[in-house]
Amino acid sequence: MKAFPRAAKLALPLALVALAVPSFSQLPSTPPGALDKSRVTAGTYSVDATHSMIAWRVNHLGFNDYFGLFGQLGGSMTLDPANLAATKLTATIPVSKVVTVDQALTGHLLKPGADGAKPDFFGPNAADAVFVSTKVIPGADGASATVEGNLTLNGITKPATFTAQFSGAGVNFFNKANTIGFHGQSKIKRTDFGLGFFAPLVGDEVKLDITIAFEKK
Repeated sequence: MKAFPRAAKLALPLALVALAVPSFSQLPSTPPGALDKSRVTAGTYSVDATHSMIAWRVNHLGFNDYFGLFGQLGGSMTLDPANLAATKLTATIPVSKVVTVDQALTGHLLKPGADGAKPDFFGPNAADAVFVSTKVIPGADGASATVEGNLTLNGITKPATFTAQFSGAGVNFFNKANTIGFHGQSKIKRTDFGLGFFAPLVGDEVKLDITIAFEKK
């Protein structure tokens, strides 16, 4: 007799989820996003944290490169397609959630320093990195831009620049949000941010590959 009320309590939330998510028969035949600048609307957007990430790449001892990933990005963008140069962007990168494919390597990145010394890399209490744009230079094609700004990482703020390429826009059928996507690339020197452990044997230059989506709120 006591199991029925519990089942009833679960039934309503599950029913609401089923109503919110389109069935396979309702799914569109083409992706909702397309490489079409006319779909971009002016306004303020928030980062889609689930589908935005930054991959980093650094050379190891001159042999090969290895990779890591920052996910669950945050931030916002104010954009007007009629005045791209006025675009404002802020992004937060949760450094403490860095991942690699090797547990020992990830642990080393977040390990505290020995006997109270400075950590080799980020350490266990790494603050989020923050990028704030100061200038956006639109490309001649109207679908790319160079974004200049300031990056705060490991408590140090330095100028940083990345290139951005428009990759799609449209309305996400799952949440009905106007969405814009971009791919980007950048390079930074880790020694600029006090993260120079084992440089230059482990490369100083870090290549960043950015994929990010923004949802209009």
